[in-house]
Amino acid sequence: MKFFLDTGEINDIRELAETGMVDGVTTNPSIVAKSGRKFVDLIKEICATVPGPVSAEVTALDYDTMMKEADVLRKIAKNVAIKVPLTVDGLRTCKRLSSEGTMVNVTLCFTCGQAILAAKAGASFVSPFVGRLDDLGVDGMQLIDDIVGIYENYDNFKTEVLVASVRSVEHVVSAARYGADVITCPPSILRQLYAHPLTEKGLASFAKDWEKTGQSIL
Repeated sequence: MKFFLDTGEINDIRELAETGMVDGVTTNPSIVAKSGRKFVDLIKEICATVPGPVSAEVTALDYDTMMKEADVLRKIAKNVAIKVPLTVDGLRTCKRLSSEGTMVNVTLCFTCGQAILAAKAGASFVSPFVGRLDDLGVDGMQLIDDIVGIYENYDNFKTEVLVASVRSVEHVVSAARYGADVITCPPSILRQLYAHPLTEKGLASFAKDWEKTGQSIL
């Protein structure tokens, strides 16, 4: 499973990219607004930091303007993935862009039916929002299980399931259990994957015992 960071904070991206665990980055208008950066400049810097896909979202709602914005964004770098909403115009844009060889991330997916349409439109990624479904009392991870199962029925569906709106480590683990292709999460969630009190306790014990030997590897 690939790990994407869902953030526009370039320092976090650089730090975590150095671990070798980051395969890409996703952004959205809210993330860009929070960063306080100019959109194009931010995407350009992220693309130079992470070699994998970097999702840059169009802000228009109609096909013609989406295409104009996409033309600007995909010229930033070869690893830009154009992010479009799961609407009629968004899927039309996806179909056009994907036919031209541009990566497309179809976002704001909440049903299996929508995921099927995204795959039919040739999306590189579809982004089901599990956390937002959980907020409504719906099992978001069940949607992931269902979409993965549907996609496996069709060899011509090449769309990768990108789990979005991730709120916990359990979301990450469940996504892996259900066979999702990608998970995008905030830096804080990725850091939590490393942490366990028994790991810290064990390291402290090893360090104490090693000190007693008076040895040094270097």
